[in-house]
Amino acid sequence: MFEWIGEAAETVRRIGTPGFPAALADALRAVAPFDYTVVFGYVGSNPPMDLYDDFPASKRQVFVQDYQAGPYVLDPFFLAATKPVAPGLYRMRDVAPDRFYQGEYFRSYYVQTGLAEEIGYFIEIPGTGMVVVSLMRSDRTFSAKEYRHLTAVWPMVEVMCQRHWADFAHKIGAEAPPQGSVRGKVDRAFHAFGEGLLTPREREVVEHTLKGHSADAVGAILGISPGTVRIHRRNIYAKLRINSQGELFSKFIAGIV
Repeated sequence: MFEWIGEAAETVRRIGTPGFPAALADALRAVAPFDYTVVFGYVGSNPPMDLYDDFPASKRQVFVQDYQAGPYVLDPFFLAATKPVAPGLYRMRDVAPDRFYQGEYFRSYYVQTGLAEEIGYFIEIPGTGMVVVSLMRSDRTFSAKEYRHLTAVWPMVEVMCQRHWADFAHKIGAEAPPQGSVRGKVDRAFHAFGEGLLTPREREVVEHTLKGHSADAVGAILGISPGTVRIHRRNIYAKLRINSQGELFSKFIAGIV
């Protein structure tokens, strides 16, 4: 933690310069080591903006380009940022649905990243949107002690990021979001899926299933029994002429790309 003080001072000096994000990553690595950093900005109806990343070229396709092409709409961090959740540090598992790690987003996309854990600082940029600074590990999860230390530096991280990215949307050319505009885009994607084939209730089942909710959780959200959820899933598969969640995921992503 003593190293953090010196690294944080250097990070403060770099606010407003191109070197700030890398300096921030170095400062956070002085608190707890990790493999990769990515900073996404969420604003308006735009796909996530890659404000910074330190991925090698071999990883960037999966982590950034593939993600921005469509899977982001099922990402727990994206969904949390656009609710939005209260600012702070979160583990992925703390904001993910109950069956996220058995869900199709995880199996079809996220598993390709090879990550053991991803945690993120959610920083609200007043009047603009949300910036999420993700710290990623490939070999092991963050220990409780490491997480406590990373939480302890949150106030400084928040202030520095708010200053550096205060007008990130305008610099990139995006407009500040009307309230709920991102959520509206996601909702429209689900509501349009299977149009003419699926009932509104079946589309709701598709939405919550693809987000990673179990039959029990979907039933609780929609006020129906888990058995009814399973019947809806069978009917959805039959109407779409598919046999698996993998095919359901592929059809949904193909419809929004």
